[in-house]
Amino acid sequence: MKAVIQRVNQAVVTVGEEQVSSIGRGLCVLLGLSTEDTQRDADYIVRKILNLRLFEDENGRAWSKSVMDRDFEVLCVSQFTLQCILKGNKPDFHSAMPAELAQPFYTSILENMRSIYKPELIKDGKFGAYMQVQIQNDGPVTIELNSPAGPSDARQLSKQEKQQQRKEKTRSKGPSESGREKGARSRQDTHASSGAEGDVSSEREP
Repeated sequence: MKAVIQRVNQAVVTVGEEQVSSIGRGLCVLLGLSTEDTQRDADYIVRKILNLRLFEDENGRAWSKSVMDRDFEVLCVSQFTLQCILKGNKPDFHSAMPAELAQPFYTSILENMRSIYKPELIKDGKFGAYMQVQIQNDGPVTIELNSPAGPSDARQLSKQEKQQQRKEKTRSKGPSESGREKGARSRQDTHASSGAEGDVSSEREP
């Protein structure tokens, strides 16, 4: 399963002359289902969409809050072309889940998302329709997300997430951190090249 997640100030979906959905600040998610997707893929994507920290906190600190933390909206749009495989210059969509299977699966994903979050804040396009999607990308911020391809990928992903959580806990210790951690940082600062300030990418807007 593939998702393109865009942080937006607003997004609108129209079919013909009819506006079928719109949101204010939040996330616009293009979602592409593959023939191999299972409920496990769906659960992973839903969890990531709702918990990605793409927003600032009340003090303006970037990358601190999720869409749920800020009570923002989510607009999901089914997008089978994300499963495109190019054959020369011609797109091939055989890896996309057939519409008769994809529609109930996609609907179940939205229902799952609404059961976790506030249902009135989860919006949708119109499955299978020729849609016009207008967004005002905020940043711009765009995240490409793939569900784990198999058990080994899932284990590796879980390991990486746990490592990131440990790093975040270490950073949050502040003045109470251990002497060993202070010493390690001191040695890193000593050998850092001119202008290097460590990894602060997570603290900056793109």
